[in-house]
Amino acid sequence: MLVLGILGSPRINGNCSKLLTKALEGARSTSAETKRIDLISKHIEFCRGCSTCVYENHELPIGKCPQQDDMESLLEEYVQADGYIFATPVYDGFVTALMKMFLERKIALMYRDPGAYGKIPAVRRPADFKKCASMIVTGNCSDEYREVMGDPCFEGMEAHLMIEQVLTIDKFYVGGVENITQQVFSEKLDEAYRMGVRLVEEIGKAQAEN
Repeated sequence: MLVLGILGSPRINGNCSKLLTKALEGARSTSAETKRIDLISKHIEFCRGCSTCVYENHELPIGKCPQQDDMESLLEEYVQADGYIFATPVYDGFVTALMKMFLERKIALMYRDPGAYGKIPAVRRPADFKKCASMIVTGNCSDEYREVMGDPCFEGMEAHLMIEQVLTIDKFYVGGVENITQQVFSEKLDEAYRMGVRLVEEIGKAQAEN
């Protein structure tokens, strides 16, 4: 079983990164393999909206994008994974530009028939709810602002997962990171670890049931 951690923060040693590291550690404690992708270290171009990847080569598991960057190899890793942990800070009320670019370019996992206007694209290789994902969002605003800070990020990421038929397990908002105490952050790290454990357990259940 492979769990892929995807970091949308440009700070690879920041609090969001540390929470993702701990969540992946929890996943490994259950004998799962893990791999972490720091999006800041990857060459990802902005989606240009040409829809080539969506309308052509429907027989392929990943649509072909005319841009030459790291996204094709990232998506190859993505489709091979059994589970995902998305981690991003809140920037101006939403996920970071890094995470948004990655989410936009995941459109290559979808397809649409030329005449199917006005409909949501279909996923090329549905996960059939055998895969699971969890999310970590950090923000400077305290936990009481989760609804306006965390939830838009969760909803943006989960929209893709719903189409892909990936189950969402945990949505973990950690607020007040600008002045969080060491004791409180330690508690958040423990919860991130448990989140990683839960994710692997739920993947196992989903795969056994399906």
